[in-house]
Amino acid sequence: MAIKTYGLMGVDWEERANFERLRTTRLARIKHLLKASEMGALLCFDMNNIRYITATHIGTWAMDKLARFSLLPQDDEPIMWDFGSAARHHQLYAPWLSERSRAGISTQRGAMSPESGRAEDVARKIRIELEERGLLHEPLGVDVVELPVLFALQAEGIQVVDGQQLLQQARLIKTEDEITLLATACMMVDAAYDELYRALKPGIRENECVGLVSKVLYDLGSEHVEGVNAISGERCSPHPHVYTDRALRPGDPAYFDILHSYNGYRTCYYRTFVVGSASQAQVDAYKRCREILDRAINAIKPGVTTADIVKLWPKAEEFGFPNEEAAFALQYGHGVGLSIWEKPIFSRLVSLEHPEAIEEGMVFALETFWPASDGWSAARIEEQLVVTHGGCEVITRFPAEQLLVAGAHYYTATGPLAAIRETQSNLNTQLK
Repeated sequence: MAIKTYGLMGVDWEERANFERLRTTRLARIKHLLKASEMGALLCFDMNNIRYITATHIGTWAMDKLARFSLLPQDDEPIMWDFGSAARHHQLYAPWLSERSRAGISTQRGAMSPESGRAEDVARKIRIELEERGLLHEPLGVDVVELPVLFALQAEGIQVVDGQQLLQQARLIKTEDEITLLATACMMVDAAYDELYRALKPGIRENECVGLVSKVLYDLGSEHVEGVNAISGERCSPHPHVYTDRALRPGDPAYFDILHSYNGYRTCYYRTFVVGSASQAQVDAYKRCREILDRAINAIKPGVTTADIVKLWPKAEEFGFPNEEAAFALQYGHGVGLSIWEKPIFSRLVSLEHPEAIEEGMVFALETFWPASDGWSAARIEEQLVVTHGGCEVITRFPAEQLLVAGAHYYTATGPLAAIRETQSNLNTQLK
């Protein structure tokens, strides 16, 4: 295997993820793209973009606040305005920022009243930096923005343009250290799935599964468990994308998606199990789900496009949906990095008419879904992979080539209870 994983600590006797190299190569990449663009500077409020550029992080509680912001001017170093004392902390512990770490706060998605002038203060800070560098009349790329801040920037005479596409382009190809961190994040989910497989039994609830997975990941050093989809029984089809407190029953299918972050780098990683035994309909659905996933994985190599891949997947109408928008994200692919949905996107909804080329160094997840013929079961499988020179390497390793049966092994008077059986006992007996 070409892609290595290591221990989770830093050591002096083995080079693992090189964080100094990670910081400098990410910044160099976005600087290069900015220089070649029409933009004079990039203003970021998205915490993932801020982290990519400044290598700062203050906790996932801040992800939805849009309170902190950074500016990357052309031919210069990034400036960070952060939440109160976090700015001082960066000065002490992030020497690559030093005095360029400053206190600053936006409107917190409108929680600050308009009369407080926070939006105008943000715009003023940006104008001063642009003026000092002769960039005030150059377009300013912005990733996401609150409307009051947008209006305040425009009132300062600043032309705001879309900067998100440039940042997505920068994050498209992963560095060797990003790939190491992504593989390590997947390794942690391998462990979580092993614990989950051992725990699944009748009576365990979906929310308990979420708690178990979260504990394993946090114990291993996860920075953030972004979400755990836990879907079981009759909830499997159609896919609801959210867990409940439903208790699992004998014969239930159960599929899970584990999304977490290790040093910022995410996973998106589905697996499907059955509790005690599987019906033939469930086995057949799993085989079909695996087949269409493997067909896509086997076709991945540099030079093919997202359109080439999605053509290998069934149309929405073939698995019970009226159109591709209604079936969106069931046969799907997406880049994974500092966020779980990055470029490239694989979907029959957009990729056939707007294909994206696959390149070496991309990391993305491919996920498939197939409903069972019983009308309520379904299978869901997802693999994360790295595009290599001649193909790809899958970095999600918990076994998924066949449907796994979890729970106790039951024994009858004449031997083990069959692992393939209907959930209703009367359908498994022959009356004579």
